[in-house]
Amino acid sequence: MAPLLSLLTALLLFSYGPGGSLGCDLSQDHVEVSKENIALLHQMQRISSFRCRKDRKNFGFLREMVDGSHIQKAQAISVLHEMLQETSIIFGSEQSSTAWNMTLLHGLLSGLHRQLEDLGTCLMPQMKEAESALGMEDPTLAVKRYFQGIHLYLKEKQYSDCAWEIVRVEIKRAFSLSTNLLERLGNQDRDLGSL
Repeated sequence: MAPLLSLLTALLLFSYGPGGSLGCDLSQDHVEVSKENIALLHQMQRISSFRCRKDRKNFGFLREMVDGSHIQKAQAISVLHEMLQETSIIFGSEQSSTAWNMTLLHGLLSGLHRQLEDLGTCLMPQMKEAESALGMEDPTLAVKRYFQGIHLYLKEKQYSDCAWEIVRVEIKRAFSLSTNLLERLGNQDRDLGSL
């Protein structure tokens, strides 16, 4: 948990340097949709996490980025965007549709799509800045590796109920921390706008 918190803190610090904001408005609506997604993930619980304790796994959420700590302003938005996109892929899979309540699953996928659209508008103006960071690993690759580990875990566990429960809890935790980051980014954007 500490590495994830360190990563999100690093994202926050490096997203806002002396130059100001990320150049896009992360509206309060975006944060609210993120909170709704967390609530849906909570409601999706079908079995006790305690029952699945033998299946627990440390997915090492973005540990590589914590060690690198050379995050560009645009990379914070890029990482959040990639997290949402990869989560959409996992919960949009055929295997997922048989594991969850369809009403809750559709609500989650709809919320993820709305967030992706919001962040997509923030991502476009920032792409040139991110591309100019030569010699550095693209932080979205770390996100892709993290989610690749989740995909492999689900496959190894044959998409069992416990495997889905472990993944649900893992993604809910990551979303909770990223929502805190989004709230701080939005608050800093508003604070900088009032100067």
